[in-house]
Amino acid sequence: MVHPLYAAMPPTIFDEMSGLARAHGALNLGQGFPDDPGPETVRRAAAEAVLDGYNQYPPSRGLPELRRAVAAHYARTQGLTFDPDAQVTVTSGATEALAAAILALVEPGDEVILFQPAYDAYAPLVRRAGGVPRFVTLSPPDWRWTAAQLEAAFTPRTRAVILNSPVNPTGVVVPHEDLETLAAACRARFVPVICDEVWEHLVFDGAVHAPLIALPGMADLAVKIGSAGKMFGLTGWKVGFLCAGPALSPALARAHQFLTFTTPPNLQAAVAFGLETPGDWFEAMPARMQASRDRLTEALQREGFEVARSQATYFLTVDLPGSGVDEPDRAFAVRAVSEAGVAAIPVSAFYETDAVTRTLRLCFAKADEVLDEAATRLARARDLSRRAVSGT
Repeated sequence: MVHPLYAAMPPTIFDEMSGLARAHGALNLGQGFPDDPGPETVRRAAAEAVLDGYNQYPPSRGLPELRRAVAAHYARTQGLTFDPDAQVTVTSGATEALAAAILALVEPGDEVILFQPAYDAYAPLVRRAGGVPRFVTLSPPDWRWTAAQLEAAFTPRTRAVILNSPVNPTGVVVPHEDLETLAAACRARFVPVICDEVWEHLVFDGAVHAPLIALPGMADLAVKIGSAGKMFGLTGWKVGFLCAGPALSPALARAHQFLTFTTPPNLQAAVAFGLETPGDWFEAMPARMQASRDRLTEALQREGFEVARSQATYFLTVDLPGSGVDEPDRAFAVRAVSEAGVAAIPVSAFYETDAVTRTLRLCFAKADEVLDEAATRLARARDLSRRAVSGT
């Protein structure tokens, strides 16, 4: 009675690990949301908009003031030029934006290139549109692709590429030369790229996010997806943005119209306020996250864990064999949450084939005391793992 894609789909790793965290009263460094409540001025603007503002259907493409604010924000921060009336669509979160883009571009039988480890929504959305995922497999420590890998992935049936940059789960800012390699391959074949750039403002150590749509020849081939939830640390608001050139934008807006039609006007108004009057938010917020990254990194290193330096996102990764753990990542993650009281995400869950099973993802967007205790509990989980593996 149901679509076979969903009938055969197991619970996501996030459902599994969060459920175990609740069952065992564990610290949850698995799911990616911050402990901080977000900027008070933006939250207050939303409350005022509910009480005093417009509460009926807004335009399907989004409130005009938010579309103008999005275009102005990207012009100011990334040097991009978007017509707010024709090239910006407001969506109910970035996942809905991804769904709209995929439905607008992919027909049954089309192939879509995905880089794995990949966010877990990509492949199911492609398949539900009738598309066929083709995976480019990336590996630690640098998680980079090559021109040869791209050449092998493209076929005459390739209809789109999905790019996540900065990257969840690895915390990598994709190097500019890798973006150039991808852009060149797509320009040569006139293949559009759906760019999931929700972490664009969460980059550290002076790194700069480079939007693919800004590269030569990509203005008409790239779809840029942003997220107010990630920008302001308000992940439950589910306000996203679709930005693209005139050739693609109308189809994206139509696909969005028949998914959610529109997004709550109160939250849209508050996001517009936040983008227009950010104060020092876009400097202070990533600085705080960088400090949290450093705190968790140092705590883990004191416990003897091998930690990859996260360049972006809410996440860092731990190399398990380098940290003295002989179990695969999923087995260790289950042990950590059920026996030591700390939840993490095995990076192997972000692969469909040829999975890397040595890497654990941890969310550092948490309070200092949570991060400190989590490092202690992970060390306890490692001790328990060693005893179990050795049989002592």
